[in-house]
Amino acid sequence: MPELAAHVRDVPVNQIREITEAAWSTPGAIVLSIGEPGFALPRHILDAGIDCLARDETNYTPNAGIPALREAFAARFREQQGVNIAADRVYVVDGAQQGLHFAMSLLLAPGDEILIPDPGYPTFAMTSRLLHAVPVQYPLYPQNSFQPHLEDIEALITPRTRVIMLNSPSNPLGAVISEETTRQLVELAVRHDLWIISDECYEAFTFDVPHVSPARFDSDVPGEARVFTSLTLSKTYGLTGLRIGALICPPGLERKMNNVMESIVSCVASPSQYTALAALTGPQDYVSRARNHYRSNRDAASAVLRERGIPFLDAQGAFYLWADVSHVSGGDVRAWVRAFLAESGVSFAPGTAFGSIGEGWIRIALCGAQQDLLDGVSRLPAKV
Repeated sequence: MPELAAHVRDVPVNQIREITEAAWSTPGAIVLSIGEPGFALPRHILDAGIDCLARDETNYTPNAGIPALREAFAARFREQQGVNIAADRVYVVDGAQQGLHFAMSLLLAPGDEILIPDPGYPTFAMTSRLLHAVPVQYPLYPQNSFQPHLEDIEALITPRTRVIMLNSPSNPLGAVISEETTRQLVELAVRHDLWIISDECYEAFTFDVPHVSPARFDSDVPGEARVFTSLTLSKTYGLTGLRIGALICPPGLERKMNNVMESIVSCVASPSQYTALAALTGPQDYVSRARNHYRSNRDAASAVLRERGIPFLDAQGAFYLWADVSHVSGGDVRAWVRAFLAESGVSFAPGTAFGSIGEGWIRIALCGAQQDLLDGVSRLPAKV
């Protein structure tokens, strides 16, 4: 039998899935290792998808998505970020992960380098490797509250560097990049003539600080603009299984975007698009309820961690807590979370799933029932 391509053989195991699937196979386990919103969807959102099927609207849509949905994404972005984007810059994608693959496909040739955060979401590296590019991790250090420092990023730029990947609010950290740092990062990209891909999956969930998109500081002149913005409705509206999001491209690239989209997925399924349209244009109670739930869970879990003396990063966004268990993990947090699941019936994502700086840390998902969250966190060994 022929071998798989080398770049596929070398794709590492996703440690988040590894521990989560072990937890799903453990009777009675409390699963705090994966970020899955748990609220029932509002009826008007469900009905939009059902109605699409009922009227047999199941043909191809335009590559970029149905016009009303593109305008709905653009209108939301204009309202929230004050960036005057036209709907023709919005491409409806099959979830944020496909959007990231789409953007990287446009920007990275074999051997090109993309700067990605450490700790950062694991598919940043996995996707770029599948495209024969080279992921280079820029450090986010605990002593800097896991915020990016321009000097650290600039020191890694080489003639092969093409893209800086940003993620705010951060998965796994819950950190939010400030407006000033965001502006400086765009200026850095301009100085070195680099692209930016901004993963903004959790833009709807920040606590007492604003979410500021790099697109605010980008040029609107074709040939000078450089920011791709990746959005999703998976987290904002709990539509994880419908695989629906958007990629906002710089002006002047619309025709190329169509060609590449055709070669990847052609278009997104019609029912998902009409469901997304209902979510974006209808009542926003779901988003408010979810934000309040995540904040309440963050505060409650943080109190337990403080009581147990466990250091953690005070989350400003997303729905995760980043906690330091190095006092018990023995230098191998991946092995420790497996042992902890077996002993205590609780799963956390190991910090090493997100990069080497994550050694000794765990990511705690805040999306589920508060009592389950508190039961799980209270089983963590206290730091004496």
